[in-house]
Amino acid sequence: MDGSTLLTSIWLLPFLTGMLIVPVGRANHQLIKKISLTGSGFNLVLIIWLTLLFAARVSLAETGVDTRYTVLYFTLNVPWFSMLNIAYNIGVDGISVLMLLLTGIVIFCGVLASWELKEQAKEFFILLNVLVGGVYGVFVSFDLFTLFLFYEVAVLPMYLLIGIWGTGDKEYSAMKLTLMLVAGSALIFAGILAMYYESGIASFDILKLSRIRFPESLQVWGFPALFIGFGLLGGLFPFHTWSPDGHASAPTAVSMLHAGVLMKLGGYGCLRVAMYLMPEGAQMWVEFFLVLVTINIVYGAFGAIRQTDLKYITAYSSVSHCGLVLFGLLAMTYVGLKGAVLQMVSHGLMTALFFALIGMIYSRTRTRQIHEMGGLMKVMPFLSVAFVIAGLTGLGLPGLSGFVAEATIFIGSFANANPINRICTVLAVLSIVISAVYIIRSANFAINGPLNEKFNALSDATLVEKLPIAILVFLICGMGILPGWIINLVNSAIEPIVNNVTR
Repeated sequence: MDGSTLLTSIWLLPFLTGMLIVPVGRANHQLIKKISLTGSGFNLVLIIWLTLLFAARVSLAETGVDTRYTVLYFTLNVPWFSMLNIAYNIGVDGISVLMLLLTGIVIFCGVLASWELKEQAKEFFILLNVLVGGVYGVFVSFDLFTLFLFYEVAVLPMYLLIGIWGTGDKEYSAMKLTLMLVAGSALIFAGILAMYYESGIASFDILKLSRIRFPESLQVWGFPALFIGFGLLGGLFPFHTWSPDGHASAPTAVSMLHAGVLMKLGGYGCLRVAMYLMPEGAQMWVEFFLVLVTINIVYGAFGAIRQTDLKYITAYSSVSHCGLVLFGLLAMTYVGLKGAVLQMVSHGLMTALFFALIGMIYSRTRTRQIHEMGGLMKVMPFLSVAFVIAGLTGLGLPGLSGFVAEATIFIGSFANANPINRICTVLAVLSIVISAVYIIRSANFAINGPLNEKFNALSDATLVEKLPIAILVFLICGMGILPGWIINLVNSAIEPIVNNVTR
């Protein structure tokens, strides 16, 4: 199998997995889950294979590469709708490969974490696979039209997944999320069409468009339209309000994918489309968005302190930590952009772990209120220790993935001599202290202290539940101790973007 066939297989396999589930009877829950697990597991193997092939190609091509332009590997460019120059144009660079790997890990763990689901399991796993197929498609597409098409496929199933299988005020949360993200999609599509017509070449090809200097009159409104459009999915302040409700109402696997992967589509789009294709617009608006993102980071952390529901605490934490992704992008430095990509991976693993743990704890205690818990370490030591590790990752403890990502972002941002950058960096660093407050407070109420009598008979995680938790903890620790392989993977992809943005 050549590289382009491998890429096509990766985004196509989730759709095929969903089709295999269609003829299975609704009552046969175990077979439905086994098909989903097999499909996601096989896809993860393909992505690991792709990652190894990519790493080998990059190491061979390190010398003589023109860092002014993005170099793609395993490309395939086939005309799709020739009249409008729309093509099936796929390929990967270091950022794409890393995002594919993150998605593959999170969906595999998400299927395992949803093993106890029985209510309408058939429809749930079909929609989940459609969503994941759309996510994979975004990360391999280098034609703006097909990228946008996959983006919509990834976002729209969320309405049904939350509205049907969610908890709490799920209809309100699903509708709010959908309306906000559709508004963002409208801004994205307007920006894409403007670039298509203003380019002079009538092309959606990202690499071709990256070599064109768009007029200032377009960039002055096109960049904020694209950055806000994608930033909506990344929890950009003040458009973040859909995120906590969406996280809190979503079922476990959807929460894991939502925070772990879908929100990364926002940061990925801001980097790959908004900043890369409209660099002068980025320079015009950088200070304005830098202030908004700093509010994101601090406000999200303070918002988490005010919550008592574990899902809401993690949701507001995600608003803060996804703000760090955008903060690293707006640093406009090589180190800052690299830190943003590392934060996408770190936050994806951390929130997937958090939401998996919260789902498992809720299935036993039937509550997410930290004041109603207490002493869970005595009856659920495995889940409790994993919860502490996830929390320590969030507050940036050295040796875990959060420290590697956050330190890189702060160093990269402070390296920009602009006073606004430095002031915002200081404020963002202070958010670590705020994060420590809500993380330690949550752990103290939930797992320490005397055991609530009604939880005496609770059991720890089953073997099926321990597997995804162990995988995520291992990867968080592995990235924290040995981050070099990830950094080497994205180096070649970051340089052309930095060169374009700072030109």
